[in-house]
Amino acid sequence: MADQILDNSRRRFIKLTAVGLAAAPFANALLSGTANAADMVSETDPQAAALGYAPDATKSDKRKDATAFCHNCALYTGKAGDAEGPCAIFQGKLVHANGWCTAWSKKAA
Repeated sequence: MADQILDNSRRRFIKLTAVGLAAAPFANALLSGTANAADMVSETDPQAAALGYAPDATKSDKRKDATAFCHNCALYTGKAGDAEGPCAIFQGKLVHANGWCTAWSKKAA
């Protein structure tokens, strides 16, 4: 009976050690709390080109509202004051806060 208990404890220890070693490379990424930097949207990106995206809104000839920028768009989810942030249109990519595209929609106050 005692041999069986020791044998189970040894097997459990070996299994837990194996799982721990397999998970070790991922532990840093999971525990760091920071995400990897996302890529910026390029004007040549097919979706950006179709929407007339300009990283500097003042240089866009399609923009009619002088107050329209990515940072005050309803689709922009970046923090106020940041130079760039994520946009719901360009999944997984960042846009310039002072950029603009034809999908711009005024953020509700």
